Amino acid sequence: MTRLIFYDTETTGVRPDKDRIIEIAAFDATLNKTFCSFVNPQVSIPAEASAICNITDDMVANAPLFKDVAEQFLEFCQGDVILVAHNNDAFDKIFLKEEFKRSSLILPEFRYIDSLKWARKYRKDLPRHGLQYLREAYGISANQAHRALDDVMVLAQIFLAMIDDLSVNDIMERLAAPQDVSSMPFGKHRGTPIERLPKSYVEWLASSGALEKPDNLNLKKALSIHFEELVHL
Repeated sequence: MTRLIFYDTETTGVRPDKDRIIEIAAFDATLNKTFCSFVNPQVSIPAEASAICNITDDMVANAPLFKDVAEQFLEFCQGDVILVAHNNDAFDKIFLKEEFKRSSLILPEFRYIDSLKWARKYRKDLPRHGLQYLREAYGISANQAHRALDDVMVLAQIFLAMIDDLSVNDIMERLAAPQDVSSMPFGKHRGTPIERLPKSYVEWLASSGALEKPDNLNLKKALSIHFEELVHL
């Protein structure tokens, strides 16, 4: 049986090549087990990061290094599992890969679900899809936001509510299915029909490289139909 493991990382910043994980937490929804550990990043935590996650240098001074925490995390994630994180593909998974590489460890070929992408795809009725906004939308009690285990437990409640009675296979198939793009899915023109987008904005999208990202290939195809002179497949 495939188990969903919800996880979250707190870091010294937003750059995986430069910043470090300082806390990692996970919740196994099937076994009802949790994992949480501080990580000694061996660098000072910037004040702006501490202000967000409330983790200080003193709190991680005696914490294990990532390579030791990684071994515990992998033991927690043994078996047929799918890792779920909010903004996983653009943040948590990338930080995991960088930390494993830095520690000369091999990150298993886990399957992942980005719950932010799921929310954007299936809760288009909501104006925002951040974790705390979704928490309020689903009537889930407030927690200590931006601490790994608290965010993980909230995420589990939100995601299980969003998927209702869908099976794991249904979830993976729906995420993999191409999305019909008839309106702008993000940015300042979010919700605007594709054909009504300003040409200057489409030109900017094309020149910025945003349309070359794997997640935006369907958007690129849709734009190329109405703005063939600006967007070339």
